[in-house]
Amino acid sequence: MVDIFPILLSIILGLNVLLALAIIFLERRDASATWAWLMVLLFIPIAGFLLYLIFGRRLNRKEIFTWDKKSRLGLLTAVQEQLTAIKEGHLEVQHKDIIPYEDLIYMHLKNNDALLSQNNAVQIFTDGQKKFQALLEDIEQAEDHIHLLYYILRDDNLGQRLADALIRKAKAGLEVKLLYDDMGSRLLKRGYLKKMKQAGIQVESFFPSFIPKVNLKINYRNHRKLAIIDGKIGYTGGFNIGDEYLGFNKRFGYWRDTHLRVEGEAVNNMQTRFILDWNHASRRDIVYEERYYKAEPKGDVAMQIVSSGPDSEWEQIKHGYLKMILSAKKYVYIQTPYFIPDDSLLDALRVAVLSGVDVRIMIPNKPDHPFVYWATYSNIGDMLKAGATVYIYQKGFLHAKTIVVDDKIASVGTANIDVRSFRLNFEVNAFLYHPDAATELSDRFHEDIMDSTQLTLPLYQSRSTWIRFKEAISRLLSPIL
Repeated sequence: MVDIFPILLSIILGLNVLLALAIIFLERRDASATWAWLMVLLFIPIAGFLLYLIFGRRLNRKEIFTWDKKSRLGLLTAVQEQLTAIKEGHLEVQHKDIIPYEDLIYMHLKNNDALLSQNNAVQIFTDGQKKFQALLEDIEQAEDHIHLLYYILRDDNLGQRLADALIRKAKAGLEVKLLYDDMGSRLLKRGYLKKMKQAGIQVESFFPSFIPKVNLKINYRNHRKLAIIDGKIGYTGGFNIGDEYLGFNKRFGYWRDTHLRVEGEAVNNMQTRFILDWNHASRRDIVYEERYYKAEPKGDVAMQIVSSGPDSEWEQIKHGYLKMILSAKKYVYIQTPYFIPDDSLLDALRVAVLSGVDVRIMIPNKPDHPFVYWATYSNIGDMLKAGATVYIYQKGFLHAKTIVVDDKIASVGTANIDVRSFRLNFEVNAFLYHPDAATELSDRFHEDIMDSTQLTLPLYQSRSTWIRFKEAISRLLSPIL
């Protein structure tokens, strides 16, 4: 009888070699990611092959850019007008504080069609209880439509409260659309979705799996969080839908995040982002209707809604972070659960520190993904050596994705400072150009310092050999985490 194990092993090892060659010569990855995958394939050839099939495959570029070329729902003309105004030096601004950042605004317009709006009112939430209370109240007051997109949707107490609110509005005749990421929300029960669909709610999942609960597209997830009510109110930021975001998870404790409630013309741009994502995920396309774009001038906060992902030619949100850091004269404050920057972002932060800019970085005190946490810790060590100030948030879990510069500009959204957010996931951030909004976020940072401990360079250098080992392994894998 023929022993087929050696034959199967030879086939797998052969495929392993072919895969390694494909990574080197065909996929045109950056060098760090290439070496990381080659290391995985070399040291764990069979398991590494399976890991690559799950984590390493790239999306079909033709499919991505076909999606990206869909209609921008009438925004292209307005974007071109703003580009021309900036180039010719006659962009009308409500506050002169915007003028030094016209190059950043131009970049987002040019590379992301991110229209600048200057008449927004912004409410900042850092507590889940308050954020979801406001969202549920806005849903109850909705009169025409409710559009929701979340990476994680759970059918726990908060999820049930949301479902009940949406069902009431759908039965009242409103249009209710709910889009969730299939991988992020993989624990959802069918009964939870079924009762919403039976009530008339249109529910879709992003990149769904062919086999229930088994999704091989672990990369390229829709990590965005958007809520648009009546085309007049928009929400975006870090909070997903689940009880842990209210602080009810014993493992994480209090959940510290940052989320925005927006009224003003920026809501139109949030609506467009939702419609593009919905039309990709659903066979029931949303077509342009005026009722979706009812945003009215509300305040004086200038902002751009910037999205990025594997459908983008450029890493727009990362480039926005770079421009913000390099523009800093006084300070850069960063809050992020994961700090795994590429060389360009690390260099920008080093240059800022060495130029006398007060760079402060705040990270959580506990991991939700161990390899990611220890890669974060390793990169934090580099920043300490350069002279940055680092805080470890102790009150609970820090999930905020915020950057504040000089009490002038800020970014709040869904993008972490890591390769996954910059290149693999679909993300959305609000870039704010207003001293009041930036100052409020700066004040929140200083309040969080009171619930943090400072990690000094001597403390970091005294870490154990075991931690150093975990850092070393995680750092090698960081390009593919």
